[in-house]
Formats: sequence, C-alpha cells, structure tokens
Amino acid sequence: MKLENLIQNIKQKQSFLCVGLDVDLEKIPAHLLEFEDPIFEFNKRIIDATKDYAVAYKPNIAFYECHGSKGWDALKKTVDYIPEDIFTIADAKRGDIGNTSHYYAKTFFEYLNFDAVTVAPYMGVDSVTPFLEYKDKWVILLALTSNKGALDFQFTTDIKGEQLFEKVVRKSSEWGDASKLMYVVGATRKESIEKVRAASPNHFFLVPGVGAQGGSLEDVANYGWNDNCGLLVNSSRGIIYAGQGVNFDKEVKLAAKNIQSEMAAILKSKHFI
Repeated sequence: MKLENLIQNIKQKQSFLCVGLDVDLEKIPAHLLEFEDPIFEFNKRIIDATKDYAVAYKPNIAFYECHGSKGWDALKKTVDYIPEDIFTIADAKRGDIGNTSHYYAKTFFEYLNFDAVTVAPYMGVDSVTPFLEYKDKWVILLALTSNKGALDFQFTTDIKGEQLFEKVVRKSSEWGDASKLMYVVGATRKESIEKVRAASPNHFFLVPGVGAQGGSLEDVANYGWNDNCGLLVNSSRGIIYAGQGVNFDKEVKLAAKNIQSEMAAILKSKHFI
C-alpha cells in the first residue's frame, strides 16, 4: 500500500485505528470453539464488526504459529479476508542476517501478502534491507516499546547524551524514507514519543499501549502528531474481547466505534479533516 492511500483512508474513515488480532482461544467466546477453524471464525466476525472504523489490522504472529499448520492456515485466511483497502501488519518482530531476513520477507510479503512487518533493528542495516527491497511494502522498526523491560537497554545513554532509542531512529532513517519505513513507539512514554518525533518528523508511528496498558490517546496525538497524522494507534484486548456472548460482535463494533469517535475529534481539532 502506498503512503497516500493510507492517508486517504485515515481521512475517509476519520480514524487512525489499528485493530490487533491477537487471538487467544482461552478468551474468545466459547461457542466459537465448535467451529472447524475457531481462530478464523473469530477474526472474520471481528473484521466484519470493525472494518468501517479500522484503517489497519495487526495479527500478532505468535498467537498463530503456536498452533502449527492450523494456525498458519488461519492466519492466511484472515489476511485474505481483510478488505484490500485496509493496511495489514504482520507483528512478527523478525530480524536476522541478510539471507535469513530475505526469506522472512518472502514469507510475509509474498506468501501471506501483508503490507508491513515489524522488524527488530539490533543486527543493523543488512538485516533490515531485504524487507525494504519490496515495492509498496513497509518495515515497521522497533524503536521505543511500552514494556517494562524497555528500560534495560532502550534508555541507555552514550557519552554525547543520546539515548539508544534515539540513535536507532536517527541511524535507521537513513535506510528508508517515510514511504517505506515506520516505527513502533509505545504509548506509555509520552515525553519520549516527542523525542522520536523530533528525530523522525515525517515517518508514521505504530503505537501500542493505549487503553489496557495505560497509554493516553490524547497524549499520543499531542506528542506524536505530524502533518500527515503520522499515527496508527493499536487496540487489541479493548476491542476484540469487548463481548463474550453469541452476539459479541455488537459489543466489539461499539468498542471500535467509540475509539474512532475519539480519533475523529482529534483529527478535527488538528484540522486534518
């Protein structure tokens, strides 16, 4: 997907919502377990309920590959079911030597046909380049995460006073421009979001951590905004597990609509729509 198509979709839906399809069979409505493929059946109903409000979907690959070939089949069917005008993200966090990354890219961009894949930057440019070689495909590089362990490495400071996450963004922005490269930036560290935005003024951010993890949508917009909106804010548990009954999708739809309404208000306040 091209950058302009993503921006157009944000304006059209008045939303920058990404729905995380992290399917835990112990948490989905019990009646779905009777289906031959409960993972896909759950995802199908989530997509039907939220497609008018979401501009992106993000399956976390771990929730699928743990089921072996059945999980991969469910993932393939899920990606194929998502409307073509909605951005798809493989939350895989891959990153290895160049030859290995080449085949990771082939898996997610050719076989599964995702628009984007999350990639770990630790091994440097040659581990990321194979993903960037695909036309109209995206790398979403881990920059600043919202988990507790982020403090172990990401905030370490060199003798010049530059923190590691800032260096990752500064250096990696040389590898791909804003039409091919995004960054994962956790919502729970608002002051640091501002630093990442200063280092990458034009790139989009994929922002987890809003809602269940304590991040504020308003803070994300205030600190991470750019002229193209520049934000895809992910919500997983707060939407997909909003209901548990036979008609759970009605509650899912309402949860997505509520977030979209908040986003529409932000987009209007920024004079983006």
